[in-house]
Amino acid sequence: MAEGGGGARRRAPALLEAARARYESLHISDDVFGESGPDSSGNPFYSTSAASRSSSAGSSDDEAERPGPARGSGAPAAAAQESEEDEAGAGWSATLRDRPAPHFEGTGGPTRKMPPSASAMDFFQLFVPDNVLKNMVVQTNLYAKKFQERFGSDGAWVDVTLPEMKAFLGYVISTSTSHCESVLSIWSGGFYSNRSLALVMSQARFEKILKYFHVVAFRSSQTTHGLYKVQPFLDSLQNGFDSAFRPSQTQVLHEPLIDEDPVFIATCTERELRKRKKRKFSLWVRQCSSTGFIIQIYVHLKEGGGPDGLDALKNKPQLHSMVARSLCRTAAGKNYIIFTGPSITSLTLFEEFEKQGIYCCGLLSSRKSDCTGLPPSLLSSPALPPARGQHSIRVKGSMSLICWYNKGHFRFLTNAYSPVQQGVIIKRRSGEIPCPLAVEAFAAHLSYICKYDDKYSKYFISHKPNKTWQQVFWFAVSVAINNAYILYKMSEAYHVKRYSRAQFGETLVRELLGLEDTSPSL
Repeated sequence: MAEGGGGARRRAPALLEAARARYESLHISDDVFGESGPDSSGNPFYSTSAASRSSSAGSSDDEAERPGPARGSGAPAAAAQESEEDEAGAGWSATLRDRPAPHFEGTGGPTRKMPPSASAMDFFQLFVPDNVLKNMVVQTNLYAKKFQERFGSDGAWVDVTLPEMKAFLGYVISTSTSHCESVLSIWSGGFYSNRSLALVMSQARFEKILKYFHVVAFRSSQTTHGLYKVQPFLDSLQNGFDSAFRPSQTQVLHEPLIDEDPVFIATCTERELRKRKKRKFSLWVRQCSSTGFIIQIYVHLKEGGGPDGLDALKNKPQLHSMVARSLCRTAAGKNYIIFTGPSITSLTLFEEFEKQGIYCCGLLSSRKSDCTGLPPSLLSSPALPPARGQHSIRVKGSMSLICWYNKGHFRFLTNAYSPVQQGVIIKRRSGEIPCPLAVEAFAAHLSYICKYDDKYSKYFISHKPNKTWQQVFWFAVSVAINNAYILYKMSEAYHVKRYSRAQFGETLVRELLGLEDTSPSL
């Protein structure tokens, strides 16, 4: 018996590679940032955010809330027959038919070939070019002028220049690798001080630029959007993402990890915590699941009073459906396969997307998902759990509802994978667990994105302004730097200087400040 168990464990890596071979190759390996990180593969539906973790757990806990009828009575059989008749009347059937996967031409990746000599700045400026930085210079100087006209002259202020704006960005970006929340620590002489960076600009000059920094100085008469001060930058960033990268067929809609730095929370004083303002926005992304490249960003203001504000919507699933539509507005007609979490997954949304040539595979939760139109027999759990790996499926046209058991019931809704085709999930301790192909695909792509986000969260810009538009701005810059590193990793320049993610960030900072690059190269 022991030898059999050992053989199963030895076969597990080979089976895992065979399962992965059924998908497009991952362009960037799990050590995407040049370092090892925690393995999230223990739970195939692991997620990085607390809200998503509770959603995933809730999907397997529904059996405790909605138990099926106990065996041994005559009523359950009649109820089951009545339920099947109702489902048949609604178009759901237990008869499974094979169907081809959505056709997709081409492969994802960069749209332009960067030379081997390309620098970190070259990749960053694919998304934040000089014309965007020059606009920041103009808007900052305009805001400083109007501010002084209203509140009095500032004799220490001199109009900012393009090199100074680049240095200003470099100083703030440096907090993503130093993990120090206060940019001013560079000049402090303490643990986080950096003399070579401090010599480029005085602390007083940096603080003046920080005081007047703006992307859009003033609201126009036609502007009603709460993010008007940063929206032009987000639009420019989106154009850069679209022109520089072609996504693969499989993508994920989710909320990336942008929570507070746990080290800061553990070490800061109670007074510092009270000074912190609660984040007033939620951020969603559409992300390429084979590379981690963030294709599109959507920012939702939690306190917005407009037509897309939560007050104007009936419930959170309706809000999340609106978010999904916004993120996929440029994806129509391309046969993309979109993976979604419980808050987005719904029959109505998936049918709407299918008409647009967008296919989906989503995890369901009876508590967090809109389950309208789904067969009740698969939403409730039997009194006695089935064997691990067993599943039940109902189909309606191209749509499949899957209930799969693995230490809990997990439910999936998909129109991207055939209900007939089988897959497998590999556990290093318990070996292989049979499952429908849609479940295998969901686990493979989502676990990769979760590992990616675990590592990415280390390089989020630590500077925490109180103004909402500035929080959004610096998060967007963090995304741009991470996307720039992905393009660098996929280019010939990576084979010249094999920078890790930390080295890439440090090099970018030095280039923005106009310093000579001293990072190691191979």
